[in-house]
Amino acid sequence: MPSSSRASSSRVVRTRAAALWFVVAAGFVCATTVHAAEHTVVMDGVKFEPAALTVSSGDTVVWINKDPFPHTATARGVFDSHEIAAGKSWKFTPGKAGVYEYVCTLHPGMKGTLTVK
Repeated sequence: MPSSSRASSSRVVRTRAAALWFVVAAGFVCATTVHAAEHTVVMDGVKFEPAALTVSSGDTVVWINKDPFPHTATARGVFDSHEIAAGKSWKFTPGKAGVYEYVCTLHPGMKGTLTVK
């Protein structure tokens, strides 16, 4: 085979290999891209609604206080909103899977469960 044909053939192989690598890499990036969701828990009537919520790690949970007085969302050692004033909200993005029981420290009868997968 003449040297110019070998060089041309070698260039084609390198180009195809580079294109294949790009396609594989792009597919890997697309396959591993995860879109986090946002979930809402409403504090109203001295209760959490929903009282039980399941989310994925990396999702965001927003607690919105619709009562005319403050509340908290507190899972000891995991998260603590501190006081959420009337009409305000607080966000938390869990990073670790688990089942987290939480309470309003101002109204201990208000209880909720956050399950993170």
